[in-house]
Amino acid sequence: MSAAQQTYVHRSACRSGGRASDIGWPLPTATFDRLHCHATATRRPTSECAPDTERSAPRTRPETALPMCQPPQAVDMRVENSFLPAAGVGERTERRLWQHGVTHWTDFDGDGPGIGDATAENIYSFIDAAERALDAGNTSFFADALPSGELWRLYENVADDVAFFDIETTGLDQHSSVVTTVSVHRGGDTTTLVRGSDLTAERLQALLDAPMVASFNGKRFDAPFLEHHFDLSLDSPHLDLMYPCRRLDLTGGLKQVERDLGVDRAEVDDVDGREAVRLWRRYAEDNDEAALDRLVTYNQYDTQNLQAILDAVAERLHRDVFEPHV
Repeated sequence: MSAAQQTYVHRSACRSGGRASDIGWPLPTATFDRLHCHATATRRPTSECAPDTERSAPRTRPETALPMCQPPQAVDMRVENSFLPAAGVGERTERRLWQHGVTHWTDFDGDGPGIGDATAENIYSFIDAAERALDAGNTSFFADALPSGELWRLYENVADDVAFFDIETTGLDQHSSVVTTVSVHRGGDTTTLVRGSDLTAERLQALLDAPMVASFNGKRFDAPFLEHHFDLSLDSPHLDLMYPCRRLDLTGGLKQVERDLGVDRAEVDDVDGREAVRLWRRYAEDNDEAALDRLVTYNQYDTQNLQAILDAVAERLHRDVFEPHV
């Protein structure tokens, strides 16, 4: 047994209250299921992890811990299905592992097509570090470990607490324009902060301090604006939906992607970015509360619809990337 294998089995045994020496290697499937009973995504109804005949009291886990899951059947892809972060594992090797039946970390027993001793050691080391990150709720680990185009794989693990955000401004240049409203949709609630009222760095930091933040073109526009005007530190993993949308040939701006996916914004379908600027001016110069209400509604649709888009995109990527190989 390699050092990485010993570490992995020792941590598994500790979780079950046993000793590493009590468990043989490789672990049988039933033992893996018992020791690594990861909960499936909380936004979908699921059965209990353990069978009724073996159900035990739930483990006490840190409040920051991410949901963990058993090898998934019909849910979208999660980080536990990913082997790409391990040194020596590329997309082709990962697909071969899936095709070989190794679709989840708990399935890996040191063997697989094209997997030599060094790569197996790297995979064990990655799994051990990744499970520690899950236990600690450390999503930044996965943002650093996954290729930039694969951050969507983390979504299922944190779906209930993603902070979807969108801003409105008086122009495109962050140096000559100001932020007028910011909406954050998180945990089913949408909060809109308004310039001159409650739009402060402290409020923004609290709303955006999440396991993951998501935007559309936010890496190039929204985030730099906020960082410049409010001296924010957006340290959470940032999933910019513009890029996975392009991967699926969903091109154009946010409104075009919404139309392509059938996402509705009927109340403010006639409002665009230019009209949003005019609405703010009517409020700022004439105290037109109706204009502000319309601007806020528009900004909230921008933000809430991001969740519908990410749900659709994650499902399509699951079908394209993972499902054909399992």
